[in-house]
Amino acid sequence: MAGTQIPTEMKFNLGYLRRLWPHLWATKASVKIRFILAFTLLLNSKILLLYSPLFYKNAVNTLSPHYGDLVVIPVFMIIAYGSARLFGQLLAELRDAVFAEVTQSAIQQIGLLVFKHIHNLSLKFHLERQTGGLSRVIERGTKAIETLLIFLTINIIPTLIEIILVTGIFAYLYGVSFSAVIITTIISYIIFTLAITEWRISYVRKMNETDNQATSRAVDSLLNYETVKYFNNEHHELTRYGNALESYKIAAVINRLGLNLLNSGQTVIITIGLVLMMIMAGSHVRDGILTVGDFVALNAFVLQVYIPLNFLGFAYREIKIALVNMEHMFELLDVSHDIKDVEGAPNLNFKSGDIEFNTVSFSYEPRRPILKGISFTVQAGKTTAIVGSSGAGKSTISRLLFRFYDPTSGSITIDGQDIKSVTQDSVRQLIGIVPQDTVLFNDTIKYNIGYGNPNASDSEIIEAAKAAQIHDFILSLPDGYDSLVGERGLKLSGGEKQRVAIARTLLKKPKIFLFDEATSALDTRTEKHIQKSLDKISQNHSTIIIAHRLSTIIHADEILVLDSGTIVERGSHKDLLEQNGLYKSMWERQSSEV
Repeated sequence: MAGTQIPTEMKFNLGYLRRLWPHLWATKASVKIRFILAFTLLLNSKILLLYSPLFYKNAVNTLSPHYGDLVVIPVFMIIAYGSARLFGQLLAELRDAVFAEVTQSAIQQIGLLVFKHIHNLSLKFHLERQTGGLSRVIERGTKAIETLLIFLTINIIPTLIEIILVTGIFAYLYGVSFSAVIITTIISYIIFTLAITEWRISYVRKMNETDNQATSRAVDSLLNYETVKYFNNEHHELTRYGNALESYKIAAVINRLGLNLLNSGQTVIITIGLVLMMIMAGSHVRDGILTVGDFVALNAFVLQVYIPLNFLGFAYREIKIALVNMEHMFELLDVSHDIKDVEGAPNLNFKSGDIEFNTVSFSYEPRRPILKGISFTVQAGKTTAIVGSSGAGKSTISRLLFRFYDPTSGSITIDGQDIKSVTQDSVRQLIGIVPQDTVLFNDTIKYNIGYGNPNASDSEIIEAAKAAQIHDFILSLPDGYDSLVGERGLKLSGGEKQRVAIARTLLKKPKIFLFDEATSALDTRTEKHIQKSLDKISQNHSTIIIAHRLSTIIHADEILVLDSGTIVERGSHKDLLEQNGLYKSMWERQSSEV
């Protein structure tokens, strides 16, 4: 069974090599020049190292008693031998230095490509992913590129050429029998190496899987540190993490034992070949067919073949491991974009900001419809609020408008332009959203507010913070705007995080505002102050407010009441109270809770 799997595996991995090549042969002329120069240095290095045993042979023959009394020390031959080895090695080192930029350029290109691709994937992918495991996949994948490029492009092909050349030299200078021994040894070595390495690869994959699992569990547990403490589940988390580490340990131990077996077997094969070659050479010297210099040169040639052959086995193992590490990274690149711009899509031409949902239906999965043919219009400069019970589909509307998802049916237009027919960037550039769940970067408050406009000045950041009613709080901190907010903003309270989110949205200066429970984590007094600021800033802007507290949306031009994915009531606050329906019952329930 293993024999039938190898060709499939190699075909699978060779596909990744074809995808990697364009990044190695980069578009920059300087990178191409370096690539050609590195390969030229490599060839010259191999030629010098291959020729050095012949200098060695002549020096030994001159020093041999068989040639009579020693009159002149073969200084030239000794210097030539030393120079050939010295410059051969120096050229090899220079080659590595020249090729370094080629390798790093390829790593940079693919790293940026993967990072960009992941950011372009749909919200569905990011809701299902595990951050810790994903980061490990990318980290191992980019490191594997360097391993692969160095071993494959600089070592594997030149080593094979060197073996072929030395085998030819043996056949020409010493006869077919010597070449036959070398070829037999090489074939035995390669077959043994491939067989053991293929067996080990399954355990390398197992190590990667369990490593991803352990990292994901550790990251997830640390990100939810407070939840772990709330439920006294430290032991539970330790057990889950320990189980993953135990699986990794078993796979790692078996993999290491396989490596020991591989190294031992390779040493046995090489030693047998070397000993057999020396016995043959010794008998030829005894019979006067070869000289002592030939005997020494043969030994040098054999070692020159076996040393890179030994490295070839090591390189093959490293390449296979690197390819395994690259698999998941390239699989990420193969994940299709659920939300795509149509070919040649123009940017949205903003005019006034009219928004229209026309019989929009949507479901995350077919068995559970979320929105069922809803239609409404937000006129330019007006405010529309959406209310309803949890799970009614309120936040889904914001995700559809921001084009995290496309409707299952129906259309969404801005100024009469279907947002599916224009670029996503142009749509998202127009909309400023304050989400229900605020997540901050593990950086300073200044950075998090400035994220709304990375080019904003300090004064603009402060102005946005004042409008979001958080400026005074920031100044009360020891480091002010340079205060770190911690992982996901955990150093700040829910209300403080929400105000930072409001500030950075205001800094974006969008044409359309979308507030998804934007003040849900604030106290009543702060909420009123911020609500006034938001009303003032969003004046003359099309605004959608998704709210739970009805007191925050009584000023809206129109209120939509959502229930089970359909709009059951619509109108102003006053009109809805007069309808004596679901909205009125929600209002009375909230009023009685105050």
